[in-house]
Amino acid sequence: MNIQGNKAIFWHRRDLRIADNHGLFVANSQFEEVIPVFIFDENILSKLNQDDARVAFIHENIEALAEKYRAAGNQMEVFYGNPNELIPKLAKKWNVSSVLTNKDYEPYALERDSTVEEKLKKENISFQRFKDHVIFEEREVVKDDGLPYTVFTPFMNKWKKHLALNPIQNFDSEGTIMTRNFKETKLIPLESMGFVKNEHVEFPEKKIAKTIIKNYHETRDIPSILGTTRLSVHLRFGTLSIRMLAKVAQATNEKYFNELIWRDFYAVILFHFPETVNHAFKKQYDFIPWEQNMHHFQAWCDGKTGYPIVDAGMRELNQTGFMHNRVRMIVASFLCKHLLLDWRLGERYFAEKLLDFDLASNIGGWQWASSSGCDAVPYFRIFNPSSQQLKFDPKFEYVKKWVPEFGTDNYPEPIVEHSFARNRALSRYKENLN
Repeated sequence: MNIQGNKAIFWHRRDLRIADNHGLFVANSQFEEVIPVFIFDENILSKLNQDDARVAFIHENIEALAEKYRAAGNQMEVFYGNPNELIPKLAKKWNVSSVLTNKDYEPYALERDSTVEEKLKKENISFQRFKDHVIFEEREVVKDDGLPYTVFTPFMNKWKKHLALNPIQNFDSEGTIMTRNFKETKLIPLESMGFVKNEHVEFPEKKIAKTIIKNYHETRDIPSILGTTRLSVHLRFGTLSIRMLAKVAQATNEKYFNELIWRDFYAVILFHFPETVNHAFKKQYDFIPWEQNMHHFQAWCDGKTGYPIVDAGMRELNQTGFMHNRVRMIVASFLCKHLLLDWRLGERYFAEKLLDFDLASNIGGWQWASSSGCDAVPYFRIFNPSSQQLKFDPKFEYVKKWVPEFGTDNYPEPIVEHSFARNRALSRYKENLN
C-alpha cells in the first residue's frame, strides 16, 4: 500500500532495468510518488578512456530504460556529476522523505553510500538499500561459527541448503510503476561527458538462451563456438535480473547454475576482505619478487607472445571487450607463471578492457590464476599453453580468427620457452612461500 503524501527517489546504479528490480518494487509499493534517477558518476568516468565501450553500453541502456519509464507514464531523471553531492541536493530540492537504491558491495560504492547516507540523515531523509545484484549476500551464507567461507565447495553446499529454505522470489516491479506529472527532459549526450562511441564493439544480446545453458557443460570450454551465454555484461550492469537467470539455470543445467554461485562467492569474499583489491588473499604471496620485464607485459597486452591461444585471447579482448572464460584462465596463468609478472598488472588491464568487468569476479579470477587467492589453484599447477591449445582449439579455429598472421613468417617466436618458464615459476614460488 502506498504511503499517501510521501515522495521518494529511486536511484538506479547496477540495476538498469524495471523488470524484477527489488529496490524499485519496494519504492513503488511504499510511496505515492517515485522519481527514478540515474547519475553518470564523474568519480568513475574521469578515470576512463574516452572510447570506453562500457560508458556507451550504459548510455544506450539508460536511453532504453528512460523510454520504458516514459511508456509507463513516468520520467527518469539523468545527471552527470558527483552522486555524493547530487543525491542529497536532489532529495532536498524535491522534498522527498526517502532515497531507495539497490546495494553495491565494492569498496568505492560502500564509501560513497556511507557519505550519502550521512548527508541525508542530517536532512531527516532515510536511505534504504536492497539486495538485488546477487542471490545471497554478505552474511547470509556463513559457516556455523558465523565466519565467512573462504573455500568454494562448502560455500556452494551451504548456499544450496539456504536456497532450499529461501527459494528465489521475483519482484513485480513492472506492475507497480505509477504515473506522475513531469516535464519532458532530454538525456545527456555521450559526447558532452567527453566520451565517443567505439564503433568496433558490439554488445551481446540480452537473451537467456536456454539451449546454450542446457549444453553448457559440453560447450563452455570451446572458444571457437558460441558455447556460453555471454550474459555477464548484463549481470554486471543489471540490465538482466540475476534472479530470472538463476531460476532458468537451476531448472536447466547444474554446471551453469554453479557458475552463478561462484559469482556470489566472489562478491562475498570482496565484501568480507576488501583488502584483496590491492593485496593477495594469501598474504605470503605479496612477498613473491615478480619480474619487471615491461617488454614482456606489452607483448602480452598486444597479443604478441608467440603462444597462439594466449595471443588470440588478448586480441579478442582488445578488439571486442570480451574474452572467452577458458582463455581468460590461460592468459592469466601465462602472465603470472610463464612471465612471472605481478597478477595486479593483468587484473588492472582486464579492468580497463573488459565490458563485463566486475571487481569481485576479476580479482577472484586473477588471484585464482596466480594461486594467491582463496580456494585458488595450487602454485605448482601451471597451464601449458600448447596443451591447452590442442585440448580446446585443436584445429586452431579460434586462433585463426584473431591472429591472421599465425602460421606465417610474420608470427613471432615465443617470448619465453615453456620448460624454462615453468621451472623458474616453480622455483620462485617455492623459495618465497616456504
